[in-house]
Amino acid sequence: MMVSTTSTLEGFEITEYLGIVTGEIILGANILRDVMGTVTDFVGGRAAAYEESLASARETALRDLADAAQLLGADAVVGANLDYETIGSRGSMIMVTVAGTAVRLKKRSSASE
Repeated sequence: MMVSTTSTLEGFEITEYLGIVTGEIILGANILRDVMGTVTDFVGGRAAAYEESLASARETALRDLADAAQLLGADAVVGANLDYETIGSRGSMIMVTVAGTAVRLKKRSSASE
């Protein structure tokens, strides 16, 4: 399944728009990760545990988006937009959402054919 942030895909013609599809995930940050993140924030450097969580959340949200599009019979999702938010009383959870338009495609024939 192709997922693109653009509204078109080079070499393809969109033949049908099937509707908006989404993928969402909310991750709770555990106490050890919070402590290590605080230490990293204090001494500087990258917070690898948080980066891994964000990467995992992004991949899961994109997979959910592709699954939703596939259920509609789509070939691709165009106009995909990722958003990250912290939620919870202390901002202790991370929400990743992605939305786009499920489409059916037809490969464009080249002029030489």
